Amino acid sequence: MAVIRDYNKLAGDILREVGGEENINSFSRCATRLRLVLNDTPADAKRQVQALPGVIAVVESGGQFQVVIGTHVADVFNAMSGLVKETGTAPVSQKKTSWLDAVIATMSAVFAPIVYILAAAGILQGLLIVLGLIDADIKTTGTFAVLNFMSWTPFAFLPVFIAITAARHFKCNPFIAVLCCCALISPDWAALAGRIAGGESINFLFFPLSKTVYTSSVLPPLFLVWALSWFERRVEKWMPEVVSPLFTPLICFVVIVPLTLIVIGPITTWAAMGVANGYNALFHAAPAVAAAVIGGVWQIIVIFGVHWGITPVIMANFDTQGYDSFQAYQTIAVIGQMAAVFGVFLKTRNTQLKATSMSAGITAIFGITEPAIYGVTLRYKKPFICGCIGGAVGAVVASLFGSLYYAYAALPGLFTLVNAISPDAPMSFIGELAGAGTAIVLTIVMVQFVGFEDPANEVETKTVEPVKAQATPNVAVASVEMLSPLKGEVIALESVPDEAFAGKALGDGIAIKPFEGRVVAPCDATVATLIDSHHAIGLLCDNGAELLIHVGLNTVNLQGQHFRPLVKEGDVVKAGTPLLEFDKASIESEGYDLITPVLVVNSEDFTLTKHQLAGAIGMGAPLMSLA
Repeated sequence: MAVIRDYNKLAGDILREVGGEENINSFSRCATRLRLVLNDTPADAKRQVQALPGVIAVVESGGQFQVVIGTHVADVFNAMSGLVKETGTAPVSQKKTSWLDAVIATMSAVFAPIVYILAAAGILQGLLIVLGLIDADIKTTGTFAVLNFMSWTPFAFLPVFIAITAARHFKCNPFIAVLCCCALISPDWAALAGRIAGGESINFLFFPLSKTVYTSSVLPPLFLVWALSWFERRVEKWMPEVVSPLFTPLICFVVIVPLTLIVIGPITTWAAMGVANGYNALFHAAPAVAAAVIGGVWQIIVIFGVHWGITPVIMANFDTQGYDSFQAYQTIAVIGQMAAVFGVFLKTRNTQLKATSMSAGITAIFGITEPAIYGVTLRYKKPFICGCIGGAVGAVVASLFGSLYYAYAALPGLFTLVNAISPDAPMSFIGELAGAGTAIVLTIVMVQFVGFEDPANEVETKTVEPVKAQATPNVAVASVEMLSPLKGEVIALESVPDEAFAGKALGDGIAIKPFEGRVVAPCDATVATLIDSHHAIGLLCDNGAELLIHVGLNTVNLQGQHFRPLVKEGDVVKAGTPLLEFDKASIESEGYDLITPVLVVNSEDFTLTKHQLAGAIGMGAPLMSLA
């Protein structure tokens, strides 16, 4: 096999651009990325590394400088290991994550898994608002009453959902976490809090209890689980193993719940309300200024991954006021970015960019803008700026009408505009429509006039050869039918909560949420890559297509635990040959998302026909055709 890429040179170039071996605190790899922890990130490192031949993209996330290389990352990793050893520097222990990175990672880990649950309930609330306006009498029916309490259910029991996701993130017993958080929303505690609010003094031991209730709260259950994770580990270490299963839950329960009622709950509630009151003060003093800031800056906040941090503020507003202005402006910011990517679709003459823009734009309609940002608008810079300007102007227009949101929108976007409807504020919805329309029209017009560096004929004229494991003969490409390697639920690649996959930086394809822990070969191929952590397999098809089956997101951190490969590199397999088994329940219990991208790494060389874009799929069912 002839190697056509000098991986030693690529590793050396990356090492040079990130400041040399003395600037590397540690490095590792997953199936597609070289993950570097740098002492300091050189100012131009991201642009310089991204420009290197063989590098697909560079992502800075969670304190890591991630170099996306593709299925040949093992070659670059091995080459870099050799270079580092030659200089006498070996990878050292991980440096401590900054508090900001830790906060971002925590908020994302806690809210990302439940965002669609909250979105579903928010959409139902919006529909009920519309139905109530169409026919006021429907509000008196039992059907409306049932649907109404259903729509509020995930918000009323939000601490329980947070208990589950936070327990996964902080790696503590999820059942103890749920038990403790259920105590916070117990009707009996609500009754006690009501008596305290009425002037009665109630103590736990010698400590006075506050009147705080925790239904729909965010920070109290989050900090409860954080404290539980610390306390549980120490109780288990001290407790004899024979009695630990019984007494660890008991001790944690009787310590953590009172601690939350006395200290954690009141302090975190006060903090969330303080931030909410600060924003509301700006909103009441100068609504247009607040609107311009949120409408113009929100998508920049999304880029840095800190957008989950605003959730406690929004929930505090809905809890205390019954409405929120932040989400009204946040929605228009999202719509501005949606309009920007559609503006790129209308202007570009590049067929691949046109297809990518349309796909990302459709996803943005539903409030998910990461594919639009990372795949299109931020990549070409000017469209992103146009979207921010359009969002700011549109939000200001909405503020002039006094637009507010009266139902929570987990994924603000075009379909959540109805959340601005209120019989008591008829101009709210009109203003939200006017603001959204302004953002759409202004942004698209600006993209057409300002333009961007359009790779007009890049698909037709590009001659840079993709990274391959071996030289591929320059012959006509035969059609290959790819079958589903897993049994599960098909998910659009653009919806995968990972910017590199969603932005198709690693190639086009489809994602599958597996129903069971087994992966089979989707076609006749050769096993080209099987990395040590066993969570991903690279295949080389007979027609030269390079496939990557990446089981789960960030599952490289498991270091092979719960995975069992059934083949080895160099094996020739037939469609349906078992490739890999994994313990689905154990992996998910540790907090990992098992969404599995099935990618064609060199997809620019092929025409992909996707037979199924959503819904359940059986193992071996037609998935894609490559020609």
